[in-house]
Amino acid sequence: MKRLIIATAVVAAFAAQAQSYPTKPISIVVPFAAGGPTDRVARDLAETMRKLVPNSNFVVENAAGAGGTIGATKVARAAPDGHTLLLFHIGMAATPALYRKLQYNPLEDFEYLGMVNEVPMTLIGKPQLPANTYRDFENYIRANAGKLNLAHAGLGSASHLCGLMWQSAVKANEAMTTIPFGGTGPAMTALIGGQVDVMCDQTTNTTGQIESGRVKAFAVTTAKPLSGHKLLKDYPTLNEMGLKGFDLTVWHGLYAPKGTPAPILATLNTALKAALKDPEFIKKQEGLGALVVTDRRVEPAEHKKFVAAEIIKLKAVVDKAGQYAD
Repeated sequence: MKRLIIATAVVAAFAAQAQSYPTKPISIVVPFAAGGPTDRVARDLAETMRKLVPNSNFVVENAAGAGGTIGATKVARAAPDGHTLLLFHIGMAATPALYRKLQYNPLEDFEYLGMVNEVPMTLIGKPQLPANTYRDFENYIRANAGKLNLAHAGLGSASHLCGLMWQSAVKANEAMTTIPFGGTGPAMTALIGGQVDVMCDQTTNTTGQIESGRVKAFAVTTAKPLSGHKLLKDYPTLNEMGLKGFDLTVWHGLYAPKGTPAPILATLNTALKAALKDPEFIKKQEGLGALVVTDRRVEPAEHKKFVAAEIIKLKAVVDKAGQYAD
């Protein structure tokens, strides 16, 4: 009887917490600078979830630096009251391999709320490259080993991870020099200007440049062709080009600090799932070249299982390349 009374009291306390939540603005921390792809996803999500959580005001807070680890650490150490959330991309799974002294554990220091979207990636080159097909491009790389370079937007960025995976898959690690930039914008500018030769980046950043002819596209990184994409539907996948099993998308997930009360997590997960079905949100994501997640990964447990598998996959890639932060 005593146990029943205690259990009832706990349930009542949880219910009270959910009813009084939120008591102040809910911050979605983006661990990158304003204006980038992750920031845009966060702002679209904040605007949509604001309509779905009663009496709420979602705001986006940028905490950039160190490949996203500064912002992630900030949320891991925040009060677990549901008022500080994290929107992180594939870096959530990559940072354990890239950083030897990570200040948080991605699988233990967060409550998982669910996956938001996936963004395909494209392998692109400077417009001056003589190759026009992926096969010609690969042959050109081998014929010019040691003379070419691959740009990326910084350690832990999506373009960095994609570049590592591709170089490893084609065994071109020794054939190209990797050059980091302080963001996608500078890297893309250098590629367009011919200062660097190759880059692998999200469709959110590359589609417009490909369409305008400012860069050359050679392949997409998804397992299957992007048949629904009006511009990229005719480009081959790296999997089709002989890199069997190559499948990489930039995904985003939503997280809360460990210990956030279950009723608040339930409120947020319900709102997230509703946001992912919102026609306006879907349209905005499609405009970014992103695909809203509709499978089981919108559930916290399934998203966590997915991230755990991604950590193993990306660690193998990073270890093979030997590119770490301090």
